[in-house]
Amino acid sequence: MQTPEPLGGTRPTSRDVARVAGVSQATVSLVLGDKWRGRVSERTAGAVREAARGLGYRPNLAARNLRLGRTRTALLVVPALTNEFFARVYTGAATVAARHGFGVVLYPSPDGVGPARDPFASARAALDGVIASSMASDALKAFRGTDLPLVMLDSDPADSAAAAHVNLDIADGMRQVTGHLLALGHRRFVHLASAVPSWTFDVRAAALAEALAGVSVRTVRAPLDVHGAMTATELALAGPGPRPTAVVCDDDILAAGACKALRRLGLRVPEDVSVTGFDDLALATAVEPELTTVALPAERIGERGMAALLAVLAGEPAQPDELPVSLVPRGSSGPAPATGP
Repeated sequence: MQTPEPLGGTRPTSRDVARVAGVSQATVSLVLGDKWRGRVSERTAGAVREAARGLGYRPNLAARNLRLGRTRTALLVVPALTNEFFARVYTGAATVAARHGFGVVLYPSPDGVGPARDPFASARAALDGVIASSMASDALKAFRGTDLPLVMLDSDPADSAAAAHVNLDIADGMRQVTGHLLALGHRRFVHLASAVPSWTFDVRAAALAEALAGVSVRTVRAPLDVHGAMTATELALAGPGPRPTAVVCDDDILAAGACKALRRLGLRVPEDVSVTGFDDLALATAVEPELTTVALPAERIGERGMAALLAVLAGEPAQPDELPVSLVPRGSSGPAPATGP
């Protein structure tokens, strides 16, 4: 019988063992850690051991040290250090980690969109597991083959690379935004969409398209900065046909740029055009008028992510987790103008 090729590279991992044996990573940890009795059947334990032998699997020492309580360090990978949302995710994760005697190391992916580099080459850190926020698994190739459990936050729940997922109900957030604007009488929309390729932004776009089916929507993409949002908003309003009465933005930073562009064009927010954001960053109340936006419990998702990692390390089954989000109406949204160009 031909030995199956490992998923993570030349060195087989517990994820490879789980795939071959047809079980979860948590079950592999229980069996190979000799903690399976009374929790896993003899037949399943035998299948795991046979898969491990066939693959030539050897436990990673760093992960073993973690299970023995020697390293107690988690790595949090984020797209950028400059975004307030990820700082709050870190705060939540670090709070839970501290209660269990763990530390959290924050590690940014270069340029916010590229693959995360291998931290072991430079830091040689002993890690227990990895938490990745708002990233695709293909940006995390450096961590494959390390046998470190991975918990993904605000990421595609169908991605099988993770041992656990913790998500926000992003789609419902966009439905709340569109429902709010439709109730105010808006029927001509611009979607100021993030140009960053990400599952979370794809979900926002899909939810908006579904909620506004049959309504006029013009989509313009922009980089996640104020200047790019200004340029994209001006482009959207220069298009043919009646002027849109609402600009729905994927992010508060984009919304701030949209508000600046509208003022430069001599338009009032919200009397002429309403603007909504997403995330409820500090920026949302620093601009005038203050932004109608969707509040995301960033600290809470960090807390849940760290708790999920601790559960996986303890050999407990990880359940999918989804946190609710809430619309925060403020001064940037109002009734659609009765008449307009």
